[in-house]
Amino acid sequence: MEGKLIIFSAPSGSGKTTIVKELLARNADLGFSISACTRDKRGRHEEHGKDYYFLTPDDFRAKIANDEFVEWEEVYAGAYYGTLKSEIERIWATGKHVIFDVDVRGGLALKKYYGDRALAVFVKVPTLEMLEQRLRSRGTEDEEALSKRIFKMKFEWSFQEQFDVILVNDQLEVAVAEAQALFDKLKQS
Repeated sequence: MEGKLIIFSAPSGSGKTTIVKELLARNADLGFSISACTRDKRGRHEEHGKDYYFLTPDDFRAKIANDEFVEWEEVYAGAYYGTLKSEIERIWATGKHVIFDVDVRGGLALKKYYGDRALAVFVKVPTLEMLEQRLRSRGTEDEEALSKRIFKMKFEWSFQEQFDVILVNDQLEVAVAEAQALFDKLKQS
């Protein structure tokens, strides 16, 4: 079996993480790609090697210099996120395909690197207004933070045509079924 990759990217609030979790629960032949980052662990529940690979900025930059990342991004000064090549190889070595929950630029970089072995899926809700309403209804951020998120959401929305598939998440059950069908087709290709 040649390992494949299914990449889910979306603006915040589109439901991609829920779709990814559903696919992982339904498919024993899928392994979740754990990202590397330089941020601190959030609370006691996050674990190195389970939630993220927590690296120091110096360690992260050394891995960049050694070409150990498929893709990486400096989100802001000293705050890095990326996908280690060794993480994908680790999952493939177990006989599984790889599933990603990554930002839009990371998703496109993964697709470019792996070509036909990868399927890049852009998850969206029907309208930007609906997405903005979802973010507002969470009530988890002040207006300034929300404004930044909405700006980023509109920026990410502009990349959707560069993905292999646009998956509209209007009804979660339907979107999950469509995502499952995409994964099934990818495995057969």
